[in-house]
Amino acid sequence: MRQVLISGAGIAGTTLAYWLRRHGFAPTVVERAPAPRVGGHAVDIRGTALGVVDRMGVLGRLRELSTDMRGMSFVNGAGKTLVRVTDHTLTGGLTDSEDVEILRDDLTDTLASVAQEGVEYVYGDRITGIAQRADGVRVTFARGETRDFDLVVGADGQHSAVRSLVFGAEKQFSHYLDTYLAVFTVPNFLDLDRWQIFHMTPGKLAGLYSARKNTEARAMLGFQSPELDYDRSDVEQHRKLIADRFLGHGWEVPRLLREMESSELYFDSMTQIRMDRFTDGRVALVGDAGYGPSPLSGQGTSLALVGAYVLAGSLAASLDHRAAFASYEREMRPFVRQNQALASLNQKKQTRFRQWKQIQSMRLLPYLPLRDRVMKAAMRPLTEAANGLALKDY
Repeated sequence: MRQVLISGAGIAGTTLAYWLRRHGFAPTVVERAPAPRVGGHAVDIRGTALGVVDRMGVLGRLRELSTDMRGMSFVNGAGKTLVRVTDHTLTGGLTDSEDVEILRDDLTDTLASVAQEGVEYVYGDRITGIAQRADGVRVTFARGETRDFDLVVGADGQHSAVRSLVFGAEKQFSHYLDTYLAVFTVPNFLDLDRWQIFHMTPGKLAGLYSARKNTEARAMLGFQSPELDYDRSDVEQHRKLIADRFLGHGWEVPRLLREMESSELYFDSMTQIRMDRFTDGRVALVGDAGYGPSPLSGQGTSLALVGAYVLAGSLAASLDHRAAFASYEREMRPFVRQNQALASLNQKKQTRFRQWKQIQSMRLLPYLPLRDRVMKAAMRPLTEAANGLALKDY
């Protein structure tokens, strides 16, 4: 039974652990957080990725936990509604699609519920050294004892430690997309019913959407900026940086900033990870660690799910990890390229910051079927990219 160490207990790592165990491997997952992470924004499962979670037997549960958004509004600084639509949302796309929009922690909790048996989880530790040998990998940890594994997989996100240790510094692969995003949990103080509200000013976006059957809400604060120099581990610095950017803004922004002070905060750049290879010797990368497309693509979660399935299947199909890794690269490379291109397309069009103007103009179209066709045509590149890979039976 081959021993595989996975760094990261997020979407990619948990999915990979599930499929490796199904294929007869012995996976160990190490996670630097002391417990499963909570909070985070809503994520989307689309196209091919729906097939992965269906094969895991959790698609029905994920649909039950979905955000189930009915639509969205855009308001001015005084809170007056400028645009209201029910066929589309900013975070999830078309409301009548088969896609599943779900809170990130609801997704990881569901995945973990079926990826427990036969999987070793080590929380509160991290990899500090990787030494590859002909017959395995010796791994050192910040807290635990040194251990040997047959293979190591970095599923540890945009700022992957495994990638830095094996492939080199992050700056070689990181492509900043001119935007920062903050997400945090707040009370549903506007009593939103499966609804999203956004307020825009030049280069800035503030938003609020209900979550978990309207019992809470997620706040979003995004802004365009030259790349900033800040400490990623200093949450208080993040809060001040965001507050300074949104000082004096209208609508509910002052309350959102107050709520942010006591909430678990996600803050990071919209950045894409582009690599010439996802594997090196006995080490592989999956999900954002190897090919994060950035939230601008809307496809980070789907790439993580599909990548984990393909990597596990490739390893199951070959006793030689070199052949398996080569197969994984061949399968995933075109799919990654197609989905990463969505972020560049959205960035060029500044879709996330101008979309309300397009919706406003479409509202003026006299016939709803015509508007539906316009919206679906706009979503076609995403639909094609999301379905750009056919799942094999490994």
